[in-house]
Amino acid sequence: MTVDDTSDSSAVPGSEQAVAAGSAPDGSTGSASPYPTPHHVVDHTAEPSDDPLAIRLEQLILGAERRYTAFQAARTAGVSMDLASRFWRAMGFADIGQAKALTEADVLALRRLAGLVEAGLLSEPMAVQVARSTGQTTARLAEWQIDSFLEGLTEPPEPGMTRTEVTYPLVELLLPELEEFLVYVWRRQLAAATGRVVQAADDEEMVDRRLAVGFADLVGFTRLTRRLEEEELGELVEAFETTSADLVAAHGGRLIKTLGDEVLFAADDARTAAEIALRLIETMADDQTVPALRVGIAFGTVTTRMGDVFGTTVNLASRLTSIAPKNAVLVDGAFAEDLIRSGDAPASETLAAEEALAAEKEGVEAPAYRYGLQPMWQRPVRGLGVVEPWLLGRREE
Repeated sequence: MTVDDTSDSSAVPGSEQAVAAGSAPDGSTGSASPYPTPHHVVDHTAEPSDDPLAIRLEQLILGAERRYTAFQAARTAGVSMDLASRFWRAMGFADIGQAKALTEADVLALRRLAGLVEAGLLSEPMAVQVARSTGQTTARLAEWQIDSFLEGLTEPPEPGMTRTEVTYPLVELLLPELEEFLVYVWRRQLAAATGRVVQAADDEEMVDRRLAVGFADLVGFTRLTRRLEEEELGELVEAFETTSADLVAAHGGRLIKTLGDEVLFAADDARTAAEIALRLIETMADDQTVPALRVGIAFGTVTTRMGDVFGTTVNLASRLTSIAPKNAVLVDGAFAEDLIRSGDAPASETLAAEEALAAEKEGVEAPAYRYGLQPMWQRPVRGLGVVEPWLLGRREE
């Protein structure tokens, strides 16, 4: 790409207006939002610091000194200022004006993204999406590591020492280890995600797939926030999210996202999702420090974008969660059908009893069903019409 010499050199990466408004996949922005950043979205718009220690830490982490303004970096990378600004905004970087705050690594990153577009491997909107998904994910990771990890470790070990004197050598020791671990986990996740895609039945299924999607929601969380201290509330949320993430992963599901008092997970089939949901209910019920839980699951076609899931199936799972009783799992008809088709649940308890009686007469073993399904009253669900939820449970042997 050629340099756009007519570009305004004051147009810079990640202006606060762009971040607040939210960029579209093609890099365009709307009007600034009047609402504050939600608590689960990382605000990655900090200004470059002039503090000597902050600059030393930045150089240590980035491995290079500040050399370029935004315009100079774009020109050196051979990228138009407009495209450079879209990439930087997508990654969540702050408005640096005409300050020299960018390094050789920033130039290389621009050159690589632009090269993927020039080679035809990515379209320009897709390259912006890559920048945005990577920026959002790693921003949250970095914030978490500083808040929950480094902050505790950099407490001065001896009287008279400052946190400043401890931070630099600690980061110097941890940086290569954390970097290698990050790449390792990313490769494992990439391998798993690629495997799921190549097993899709057709090209359409790679984007629009049939999945079981579930929400697990803490009951009465809003009231709880008024009673607990902030630290206690933080510990509760962390315990809930950690336990949920572990259970979802252990039983073959995928944690899509956490929302404080709620988690969203997905599984390839109803059997996996059913086990996850019931394990969540059973585990949380045993913990007296955690409020009651309710789960709603729907099965159907979903659209996947940037690690998230969208569509009517997701909306239905959310609605089912909102009407589920405490410590119970509600599922939709499609989920119940898939569970029955796989032989994990009987079509009805009457049928199961008839099968058991017939098996006893013939001297053979009766079908062993893992789960039971109880039809509930049909009810209208806002925006989705009338649905017939089913109450999911374990069958008594």
